[in-house]
Amino acid sequence: MTAILSGFALGISLILAIGAQNAFVLRQGVRGEHVGVVVAVCVISDAILIIAGVAGFGALTEAMPVFETLLRWGGAAFLLAYGAWAFWRAFSSMDALDAGKDRDQGRRAAIATVLALTWLNPHVYLDTVVLLGSVAAQFGEDRWLFALGAVTASTLFFGSLGFGARLLQPVFARPGAWRVLDAGVGLLMWTLAVYLIVP
Repeated sequence: MTAILSGFALGISLILAIGAQNAFVLRQGVRGEHVGVVVAVCVISDAILIIAGVAGFGALTEAMPVFETLLRWGGAAFLLAYGAWAFWRAFSSMDALDAGKDRDQGRRAAIATVLALTWLNPHVYLDTVVLLGSVAAQFGEDRWLFALGAVTASTLFFGSLGFGARLLQPVFARPGAWRVLDAGVGLLMWTLAVYLIVP
């Protein structure tokens, strides 16, 4: 039981900080677009990464620093592009929540975006694969219970964020709220990109 609780506590503490992936899930949840599939992609991706870390993939990534470099620059390029798109949304549309449906990027595009935000982010490997993997190793044979706790934390967090965001819909009935959200997302994406490429 200690392993499960430890995995849950560490997993939730790592995922709570607002990041590119969380911002996207929040935005989809507020808009009510493809929430289930976006949440599912996040949960499944986290589960794969956590299991890989517990299985020992963290040691492999540490042995291949070029892998981290490629991820860092690829992730930065994607974040810069996504941030520019968010700024474009913020300053090019006067739509409110009800009119926002015409800006729906489609299910496939939503899946592609959340996959990129997840798998092109080097920090996700440091957090889920390296850090969680190394801590899980301390639990010996109970490391899979630790992984179960971390996966449970991820599932609860993304489910709450995606499906709970609908409570904010009255706020986003005003066009100004969308502009603030999109501008904030754009700023966050560009800040994360700079953080990735500036040592």
